[in-house]
Amino acid sequence: MLIRVCMAKIHRATVTQAELNYVGSITIDEDLLDASGMKPFQYVNITNISNAVFWQTYIMPGKRGEGTICLNGPPARLFQKGDKIIILAEAWLEPSELKDLNPVVVFVDDRNKVTEVKKHKAISN
Repeated sequence: MLIRVCMAKIHRATVTQAELNYVGSITIDEDLLDASGMKPFQYVNITNISNAVFWQTYIMPGKRGEGTICLNGPPARLFQKGDKIIILAEAWLEPSELKDLNPVVVFVDDRNKVTEVKKHKAISN
């Protein structure tokens, strides 16, 4: 049996673009991907703090250092420039692997620059 877990989170990022006429995905600055451990094409859950919308899509890497958070395709109707969002990356683990899980939380400023990275301690069974 596999358990669905949160492996990383980018907390309160600001949407910089919404591009309706694009094949669906979320573009995330590579600096944020590095800080969080998220990978291109990994599925993520996105919660819009501004309107409570929840969306799931995959990551496309954005240009390093630009702070890009762009919702592409259909979610561009639900996420607008300036909205605050939480991006949650998930993983599937065997229960025995939970003891090695150290989720990362990346905090950013209003320009999506990393201000702090916190790693949670593994769960002891």
